[in-house]
Amino acid sequence: MRSISLFALVLITACNHAAAPASEPAPGEWRTFTGNWIAAGTRTSIPLGAGRNASIADLEGTMLLSGDKRPARGFRSEAIVFNDTGASAEGRAVWTDSDGSQIFSELHGSGVAGGKKIEGTFIGGTGRFARATGSFTFTWQFVIDTEDGKIQGQTNDLSGRIRAGKNP
Repeated sequence: MRSISLFALVLITACNHAAAPASEPAPGEWRTFTGNWIAAGTRTSIPLGAGRNASIADLEGTMLLSGDKRPARGFRSEAIVFNDTGASAEGRAVWTDSDGSQIFSELHGSGVAGGKKIEGTFIGGTGRFARATGSFTFTWQFVIDTEDGKIQGQTNDLSGRIRAGKNP
C-alpha cells in the first residue's frame, strides 16, 4: 500500500510542475528531451536453470518530458519487453500524445535489473511523428515486483533526441 501511495505522490508532484507546452516541431528538426517514465503491468517468467530466468513484461504508463525542445509534454506509453537474465533485454514501445500521434521504438539492453542501461531507437510514428528517427536512454528501477507477476517501475535519467516528419 505504501508503494501505491508513493506512486500517486510522484505522479501528482510531476503534474504540478509541468512546464509550458512545447512548440510544434518543424519537419526534420532535432528535438531533445529529458523526462520520467512510470509504468505498471505484468510479467510472466520461466526458469532457465540455476540463477537464470526468461520473462515477458507488458507495461502501460505515463511519460512526462521536459526541455524547451521536447516533442510533447506527455505521452501514454505501452511497452512489451523480453528479458533473459543471462543474456539481454529486447522490447518494443509505443508513445501516444494527447492528439493521438504515436512514436514507435525498439528497446535494447543488457537486462532490466537495477543499474542496467536501456537504449531506445525510434523507428517511425504516425501523425506529426511520421518517419520519426532518433534515440533515447534510461535506467529502469522496479518499485513493485511481486511473486504473482505484478510489476511497477520508473525510469532514472531518461533522455534523448527525436527528429520527425522529414521527407525521404
